[in-house]
Amino acid sequence: MIPIHSVTSDEYPEQIHNSTNSQERPDKPEEACGVFGIYAPGEDVAKLTYFGLYALQHRGQESAGIATFEGTKVHLHKDMGLVSQVFNESVLAELPGNLAVGHTRYSTTGSSRKVNAQPAVVETRLGSVALAHNGNLVNTTQLREELIQSNFNLVTTTDSEMIAFAIAEAINAGADWLEGATKAFHRCQGAFSLVIGTPIGVMGTRDTNGIRPLVIGTVGTNPVRYVLSSETCGLDIIGAEYLRDVEPGELVWITDEGLASFHWSQKPQRKLCIFEMIYFARPDSVMHNESLYSYRMRLGRQLAAESAVEADIVFGVPDSGIPAAIGFSQASGVAYGEGLIKNRYVGRTFIQPTQTMRESGIRMKLNPLKDVLAGKRVVIVDDSIVRGTTSRKLVKALRDAGAAEVHMRISSPPVTHPCFYGIDTDTQDQLIAATKSVEEIAQQLEVDTLAYLSWKGMLAATGEDPNSFCSACFTGDYPVGIPEQVKRSKLVLERVVV
Repeated sequence: MIPIHSVTSDEYPEQIHNSTNSQERPDKPEEACGVFGIYAPGEDVAKLTYFGLYALQHRGQESAGIATFEGTKVHLHKDMGLVSQVFNESVLAELPGNLAVGHTRYSTTGSSRKVNAQPAVVETRLGSVALAHNGNLVNTTQLREELIQSNFNLVTTTDSEMIAFAIAEAINAGADWLEGATKAFHRCQGAFSLVIGTPIGVMGTRDTNGIRPLVIGTVGTNPVRYVLSSETCGLDIIGAEYLRDVEPGELVWITDEGLASFHWSQKPQRKLCIFEMIYFARPDSVMHNESLYSYRMRLGRQLAAESAVEADIVFGVPDSGIPAAIGFSQASGVAYGEGLIKNRYVGRTFIQPTQTMRESGIRMKLNPLKDVLAGKRVVIVDDSIVRGTTSRKLVKALRDAGAAEVHMRISSPPVTHPCFYGIDTDTQDQLIAATKSVEEIAQQLEVDTLAYLSWKGMLAATGEDPNSFCSACFTGDYPVGIPEQVKRSKLVLERVVV
């Protein structure tokens, strides 16, 4: 009998409390992960996957992993750190095979430990399955209990492992790969974009709402090879051509016979996370047939139309606020410039700043240009405010640099509700807009004026059906029902994040 091991909060207290001081965390929603997969016999699939993950590094910086299949044999390497830290030429040389699955992870309330790095690899009667997951399930309590009753040994604190075991359970009961996968998907509630490696091919799927993105690309012509990636930037870096998105509720199956498509959900309803377009995805990634840079510029133009202000210069918070700031400048006539310089070499470090450095603001990452700002009325554009902690420090730095007036403009609506689908937006009581009015937030940030983009303006700028997006963090209208116990506390153990 397989030993039963159930995870409790006593074993993993970091599941309940974030290990990072909330005052030091970025004042942004943070993405959970990026996934990548490729089926390309004869190619160096490990190296191609490495570069795909490298392009998706912005989606997760805590751990990275690659699994390759050489027939029935699986080669796996994963560890804590950035993609460039986890892999090198010698490590990649130990990952031969015809297909690969890769993952880069950011944990939110899930513990930041090597055991939780992905891909998750489990055994089935048909061979190993390697699963990489972007998203978050909301029914992990029920799914965990069912798997424990089936004598599965849960060794991580991720829902990703649960999905892999659910596939294994169906296969061990007699299902083939496709039937086993679809049976498992029907047991999952929440957001999931998955890339799944097997001995004979690679699968890709999205939940019935398509909350998290997943795209298909092709590389080569004779024969055509297929690639799966969270974003198109993961295709571009290896010279792959974007083919199309994986549709909500669709499973694509890539084997020697090519790409086959199956719809395991009969009632898909597209609800792509709007924050993917506002902030998470790279600006050079393509969604809805255009780069997100173009969409973010439109957000800035709409923001200027809704909340213009007399000023001398407008600039964005590097890097995510820059496209909207350019659009704001174009629509308002306020000159665009650079008021902040970003230190692009500041990454994760084990050396903590001194208390004096902490009190001085955020200058390790952003430094104001004093000669540009002195005596000027400035408009600073950012994509979002979550807690307001770093935003206040930023405003203080601008005033210390001599800015006469500081007007803040946000290219999204106020974040008033937490996300349960794989984004770290904190509990509701930590969201500044959930407890304060815009005027009160302006006072706390010590800006002269503050304005957010309207919800309607944000959706109108997409040029798509506004009902095809999830904007629950702004409205509280969740497309997938959230269990009451999870709603009561976003940091409960049952919310296990990839």
